[in-house]
Amino acid sequence: MHISISPTRPSVADTVAFAVPKDGLTQLPLAASKTVVEGACAARFSGETASLFETFVEEGGKTLRVLLVGAGGGGALDYEKAGAALAAKLVASGAGFLGVEFPGAGVNGEAVARLAFGLSMRAWRMDTYRTRLSEKQKPTLKDVTLVSDAPGAGEAWARLSAVADGVLFARELVTEPANIIYPESFVERCQPLKDLGVEITVLDEKQMAELGMGALLGVAQGSVRKPRLLAMRWDGTGGTQAKPAVFVGKGVTFDTGGISIKPAAGMEDMKWDMGGAAAVAGAMKALAGRKAKAHVVGVCGLVENMPGGNAQRPGDVVKSMSGQTIEVINTDAEGRLVLCDAMCWAQKTFSPEVMLDLATLTGAMIISLGSEHGGLFANDDGLAEQLFSAGKAAGDPLWRFPLSDAYNKLIDSPIADMKNVGPRGAGSITAAQFLQRYVENGVKWAHLDIAGMVWADKPGATWDKGATGYGVRLLDQFVADTLEK
Repeated sequence: MHISISPTRPSVADTVAFAVPKDGLTQLPLAASKTVVEGACAARFSGETASLFETFVEEGGKTLRVLLVGAGGGGALDYEKAGAALAAKLVASGAGFLGVEFPGAGVNGEAVARLAFGLSMRAWRMDTYRTRLSEKQKPTLKDVTLVSDAPGAGEAWARLSAVADGVLFARELVTEPANIIYPESFVERCQPLKDLGVEITVLDEKQMAELGMGALLGVAQGSVRKPRLLAMRWDGTGGTQAKPAVFVGKGVTFDTGGISIKPAAGMEDMKWDMGGAAAVAGAMKALAGRKAKAHVVGVCGLVENMPGGNAQRPGDVVKSMSGQTIEVINTDAEGRLVLCDAMCWAQKTFSPEVMLDLATLTGAMIISLGSEHGGLFANDDGLAEQLFSAGKAAGDPLWRFPLSDAYNKLIDSPIADMKNVGPRGAGSITAAQFLQRYVENGVKWAHLDIAGMVWADKPGATWDKGATGYGVRLLDQFVADTLEK
């Protein structure tokens, strides 16, 4: 689907939509304006965010499908949701060419671009493996023109379209099955980022062993799929920012639980246990695509967690890259074992002042927050506030949880430096406490447990059922707010 901005509606448009703020329904630039407005009022359409009214009119000798879509209070997220509502309605509706108009005065370029952004996000679907779609199920919407001459609309859309590309890339990675996306193929999918100016470094199993990454390699040893550590570096500062911000993503491309195997029901969902790594990869694509004036490195620890004759056992003790030892109580608490070595390597390699990790880490986070917020843990109040604000602005909300020594002692081991799990209570917090032991002094660090956010069981405002792309916009907004000032 192609999206463009033009001051006039193209003659090929077979469908026209009007973005209407709440209680802003007035004269429309249509010959049948009175009929449409009165029909919308009769249907109790008043412009609430993402609400829709649909009708058909005759204009210039041809029949037009006409939609009114609510833009609510007129904020950026309101227009974004309006665009998403149009996509959900029209993608497979038979409409081929859509013109979107903004009646009235005062609609700025950012609002126009946000509607396009929402439309592109909600229109995404993955039909790669669907060979028996009926004609009514196939996408029809080919071209969208936003009819506006608002100053800055083109520049805003150029920026947001790059972010959309990053979000959709993350969704693609998360949606692909585990026989298609595994550590090596994940790396291959990220190679085209080089064309955007991203520097890519890959460590294989032998190199990680030489560095002492016993925690990450312990998770991987039960699988025939070999692990990888992927680093993606974008420096849009021309070398003026010496120390990059580092984003670390958990990339367990499939998680059976290992020897501590999960129940069979629902295990197919564990293809999305690499959602943190997908968010990091998507964010790097977004930042490079919009040429962000920031220095950022994305690191993905990529493994497959499988049972087998060589799999890690409960009770094993592994030595992490930092030198700290870990008693593996539960092989299904594998994400923290991957992250701790990835975080250690990232700090030793790039010496960041700020490091964030993103992971679908604990089921306990879903119990705590459901699918409404990601969990936020941080060792710095200022960083926590920056992330909270970025999440709110981007539409990827976060909620903060505590860290303290009272929780830290729950993961002490009688035979090693720590256990990889604590008691049943406070499971998300003890997981964060585990990771905090791998944060070097002076590094501002935050852990984002996004277990409930990367996959949706029902459609949301800007996504259909399935992969959401959560985390990409959050990281992009954080960079824009804190590194590009």
